[in-house]
Amino acid sequence: MAHIEAFRALRYDPTRVSLAQVITQPYDKITVEMQEGYYRASPHNLVRIILGKREAADHPGENIYTRAAAFFGDWRRQGIFLQDASPSLYLSVQRFSLPGSAVNLERRGFIGLGRIEDYSAGVVYRHEQTLAKPKADRLELLRATRAHFGQLFMLYSDPAREIEGVLAPSGPPDMEIRDEYGVVHQVWKIADPGVIELVRGKMRDKKLIIADGHHRYETALTYRNERHAMAASSPSGGVPRERSAEDSLVRSASPSLAPYDLVMMTFINMDAPGLVILPTHRLVHSLASLSSEALQQGARDYFRVQELDSSLDAVRAQEILGDAGRSGTALLAVTADRVFLLDKPKATDSNIFAGLSQRQQALDVAQLHRGLLEKVLGISEEAIHNQQNVRYFRDAGEAMVQVQSGKANVAFLMNPVRMEQVRDIAFSGEVLPQKSTDFYPKLLSGFTIYALE
Repeated sequence: MAHIEAFRALRYDPTRVSLAQVITQPYDKITVEMQEGYYRASPHNLVRIILGKREAADHPGENIYTRAAAFFGDWRRQGIFLQDASPSLYLSVQRFSLPGSAVNLERRGFIGLGRIEDYSAGVVYRHEQTLAKPKADRLELLRATRAHFGQLFMLYSDPAREIEGVLAPSGPPDMEIRDEYGVVHQVWKIADPGVIELVRGKMRDKKLIIADGHHRYETALTYRNERHAMAASSPSGGVPRERSAEDSLVRSASPSLAPYDLVMMTFINMDAPGLVILPTHRLVHSLASLSSEALQQGARDYFRVQELDSSLDAVRAQEILGDAGRSGTALLAVTADRVFLLDKPKATDSNIFAGLSQRQQALDVAQLHRGLLEKVLGISEEAIHNQQNVRYFRDAGEAMVQVQSGKANVAFLMNPVRMEQVRDIAFSGEVLPQKSTDFYPKLLSGFTIYALE
């Protein structure tokens, strides 16, 4: 089912640049401050291509996309990017500890090309909705550069971990950096044709779930369809063209596939112990009036409510939340002067879950959004979607400080969604609510580049 290919990646020449100064976080995780730092780090930092600065004088002939294409072309001609000599897969290993923890973890995956599939084909599954604006931005960049710079984070199931065994690291990595969050990223080039074919064979029966990169996947799908339409309207009538020497530089492709039929992916085993999903806490702000008493009374319509010691810190709060969550849904509501544990949801109003399956209703985040945010606090689904009254925090302590300092009305602390919930909902063709998953750590951009031309 999953069609995987090796490719000849473009990679930074380590004799020309320091990898640590040119590799970036994914484009959608780059803040304005991070963008500035990347610009200062190196004139060849990838941020100039994937998230360039807009200028007041920008126009259709000169803008962030045309500048990205110019940088990419110049750096290829100058030898900043070099192309690997043989088609390869790329073993990726990330060594990290969780935020606020000293426990060391390791997550392994491999980078390769995956065939772009319509969702209806039953090969690639999403777990969240996408927004039009980010897709339009990524599509313009892809049209301008005709290359993929970031990794699509794809999950597959391999309980026996056979593929990881085949791709065991040997010798020092070809690339290694420590990122701004202390995560060590190592990459090995795997060019052995026998190993590559073994991995491709073991992946053929796999279904894939997009963990991160929904917008970029759907952008690649749109671009593929555009190119197919162009080919169909050409004088040849859409007959697949012969593979050129240029194509062979890019990948070891099947003759029937064009370069735009594939996209660069990092494949990670959802059954491996190093796969981590962090919670995303909700911070409600800018409500005209919300008392702790009103919140407590309203919440009692949907949960059992227990008041806790208001002096507890973030560490203790998350311990309590984790313990309570072992038996089902549990949330912590933190106001400026009180803390409430909300658990054991009450199914007194089935209408609030209209349109949601039983799998979706079991999610803590669905209970929070449909019950507390929409019914008790009066925040509409549209307002939540547009982040008008809700902000999202990875760090529970930071969310609590925002409330206790009077900058927000209430923080709702969450347990992370479980991988099996993501899997079951995705494979059933459903989606999770916005900002439900935070796969950690992120996959950096710039280790490998897939140029379509």
